[in-house]
Amino acid sequence: MSPLDGHAGPHLHLVLDHASAAAPAEREGAVDDAALLDAYSAAVVGVVERVRPAVVHIRVERPGKGRGEGSGSGFIIAPDGYLLTNSHVAGGASALEVTLPDGRTASAELVGEDPDSDLAVVKVGAPELAYSRLGDSTRVRVGQIAIAIGSPYGFQHTVTAGIVSALGRSMRSQTGRLLDNIIQTDAALNPGNSGGPLVSAAGDVIGVNTAMILPAQGICFAIAANTAERVAVALMREGRVRRAYLGVGGHDTPIARRIVRHFGLGHESAVRVSTVEKDSPAAAAGIRTGDLIIGFGDEAIKGIDDLQRLLTGRRIGDAVDVVVLRRDQRLLLRTTPRELSRR
Repeated sequence: MSPLDGHAGPHLHLVLDHASAAAPAEREGAVDDAALLDAYSAAVVGVVERVRPAVVHIRVERPGKGRGEGSGSGFIIAPDGYLLTNSHVAGGASALEVTLPDGRTASAELVGEDPDSDLAVVKVGAPELAYSRLGDSTRVRVGQIAIAIGSPYGFQHTVTAGIVSALGRSMRSQTGRLLDNIIQTDAALNPGNSGGPLVSAAGDVIGVNTAMILPAQGICFAIAANTAERVAVALMREGRVRRAYLGVGGHDTPIARRIVRHFGLGHESAVRVSTVEKDSPAAAAGIRTGDLIIGFGDEAIKGIDDLQRLLTGRRIGDAVDVVVLRRDQRLLLRTTPRELSRR
C-alpha cells in the first residue's frame, strides 16, 4: 500500500460518513417543508369551504343613459338574507340580482347604503341561505394570512390569498370623507372583488374588500369588520347611518408659530372656515368665515378630517364648545350639531 493509498482510504471513509449522515437531515427538511405547505393549503381550503357558500355575485342595473349594468361581490351575514357589499357596487341600483354559490339566482333589494363608509346592505329573497359572521378586526395582526373571495371580472367565487400588509390605513370614500382603520393586504383584488369578504385563517371575516391601487401590485384595501358591523346594524335598523352636521366648509391651514406660542397650542395646524351655511348650527353659534377651528369639545382639531371624525351620530343634539381663533382672540362658541341629511 502506498502512502497515497494509506491516506485515501480513511479520507474516503470520512466523506461517505458525512454524506450518509447529511442525507437523512436533508430528507427530513424536505418533509418539513412539505408539511408546512400542506398546513398552509389545508388552512386556505378549510376557510374557503367554510365561507364561500355565503359569498354571492351581484348584478346591478342602474337607471339613466349610459349607466347600464355593473357587478360586484357580497356576502350574506344573516340567515334571513341580509348581505353586505360596497356602496359603490349596489348604491343607486334600480334592480339587483344575486347569484348564489349553488347556482340559484334571486332578486334582491337595497336596504340602505352609506357612501361615506362605502358600505351597503342588500336583502336577498331566497330560502336556505348560508351565512358568515363578521369577526373582531381589532385582533388582526400584520403578517397573518388574508384570504379574499369574490367575483373578479365576473369569474365567480375566485379565491386569492396573501397576508395582512398593514393596519390602520386611511383612505377617501367617494364622498371625500376619510375612512379610518383600513386593512391593507397583498391578496390580489381585481374589479368585481369589491364587496367580497377578506377572511382570516380561522375563517373569520375580518374585512370587506373595497379598493386597490391600479398602478401598483399587491396593494389592496378592506374596510375593517368592526366598522362594517356598526354600519350594517345601522343600515338594517334605520336604512341609514346618522352623522352630525355643523354647517361649515373649510380647509387645512398652518398656524403661525407666534400664534401657536402665544396661545400655548399643542399643534400647528387648524381648519380655516371658508363658508358658513345659512341657518346652520355653525351660524347659530356665531362661527364666521376666516375663523380657525382648533378644538371641538375636549378634542384638538388639526384638520378637516379630525372634525369629520368627531361629527358622529352621538353628537346630534349634543351641545358642544367649538374652539376658534379669531384675530388675536381665542373663543369658545357653543353649538348643537344637527343630523346630516342627504339631498
